[in-house]
Amino acid sequence: MHIHWYPGHIAKAERQLKEKLNLVDVVIEVRDARIPLSSSYTNIKKLLGEKPRLLLLNKADLVEKEELKQWVAYLKKETGFPVLITEAKGAKDLALVTKQAVDLAEPKIQALMAKGLLRRPARAMVVGMPNVGKSSVINKLTKSSKTKIGAKAGVTRQQQWVRINPKLELLDTPGIIPTKQENQLQATKLAFVSSISENAYSPEPVASALLELLSTDKFKKQALEFYNTTNLTLEDIAKSRNWILKNDMLDTERTAKYILKDYREGRIGKFILDELPIDG
Repeated sequence: MHIHWYPGHIAKAERQLKEKLNLVDVVIEVRDARIPLSSSYTNIKKLLGEKPRLLLLNKADLVEKEELKQWVAYLKKETGFPVLITEAKGAKDLALVTKQAVDLAEPKIQALMAKGLLRRPARAMVVGMPNVGKSSVINKLTKSSKTKIGAKAGVTRQQQWVRINPKLELLDTPGIIPTKQENQLQATKLAFVSSISENAYSPEPVASALLELLSTDKFKKQALEFYNTTNLTLEDIAKSRNWILKNDMLDTERTAKYILKDYREGRIGKFILDELPIDG
């Protein structure tokens, strides 16, 4: 299996992302809690430079909470930045997200004031890989305040800002992190959570790779119970569901699509598929 994922115009996309980064004081990086490492950008430090970063592990409702706490502790230590857990549904985490973003931007605001400028709200933007939930984070943050304040002086007209509260303004378009995917294991995990377009792969090999991972000790018992089979293969699961084509062939394509859907919706189990580094 090889996932051919190379978003077009990467250089242009990276340039546009860097242009947006120049406009803000703080970056809110969103990752998928199911793959906290694989949904990160390899060169995120180089991309962001010295920009303060707030890390959100999104879709936390799809993973086991105690294990996720270990990831939060590890990533705080590894990045040196705050790490928060957010869910696709509900807005109980928004006040803390807003407060942390404002706090991270405060040194920049103080530096501007030291130069004689008036205090202004902190400016933030949301970045991340495709389909990690950037837009849902933006929508939740902006839901309570629909006040668009338009383009800033000297800023491209298309860049729209929303006043979240008197202390924070948010760029209302997400920064999509483009990357040439050279690490096939990472690409496969991104495919598991639908962060790679389905045009880039066939469902059967990706679902088979997921089943292979679910066959390891950490996940096997729960996955076997869910599918009520003795082996985690496309063929066994197709047989157990009686998904058979007219010519008596097993419908492995249908099976593969359902397996991926089952995982993405948290039905098989609330699994984190990345391994926590030993020193975490």
